[in-house]
Amino acid sequence: MQLNFNPSWQFILSNEIKKPYFSDLMKSVDEEYQNHICFPPKDLIFAAFDYCSFQDLKVVIIGQDPYHGTNEANGLCFSVNDGIKIPPSLRNIFREMNDDLGTIFFPNSGNLEHWAKQGILLLNASLTVRKDSPNSHKHLDWSIFTDAVIQKISDQKENVVFLLWGSFAQRKGSKIDRTKHLVLESGHPSPMSANQGKWFGNRHFSKINLYLSDKGIRPIDWNSNQ
Repeated sequence: MQLNFNPSWQFILSNEIKKPYFSDLMKSVDEEYQNHICFPPKDLIFAAFDYCSFQDLKVVIIGQDPYHGTNEANGLCFSVNDGIKIPPSLRNIFREMNDDLGTIFFPNSGNLEHWAKQGILLLNASLTVRKDSPNSHKHLDWSIFTDAVIQKISDQKENVVFLLWGSFAQRKGSKIDRTKHLVLESGHPSPMSANQGKWFGNRHFSKINLYLSDKGIRPIDWNSNQ
């Protein structure tokens, strides 16, 4: 399988992708794509790394696994292809973003490539999924790989903002060095969590830009349609 990594990630992850488990993982993923309909398209499995270089990395958002509907997943967590109806969780993300930043802009596309290109790693814990079957690749060793990615970012970078939305992401990011990085936690933006008062009002978007500005780092333009 071709690894569409930005060259900076190839260097950072060179030892990881040489490990036996990763070779076995790629074989298992190949078999899944041969025997089942899986998402995202094979050439977009590592899109999160291709859009966001290690050097430019500012923010990490941790999701669970790709959308499992036809033509939805594009390799970036919470993101869908242009022309696809915005999923409920992403709609709540946009709603909180607008409430937080005091804007009246609401994106008509759920494609978050614009975020990724600004240094936001949109990382799912599992990078693949079977059609219409959420968490179907949980049994594969994606979690070992993505845990290693998070650990390398924590160890080798400074002043990165990690967004841990929901208990799954919070467990996934439990080993992040909080003396070097900003970790923001809240409930998940899914309707069930958001309607219980665990999502809205977290003001993560303004907090990110305030932190980045304080560190002399260019803030994020959250307008996701450009």
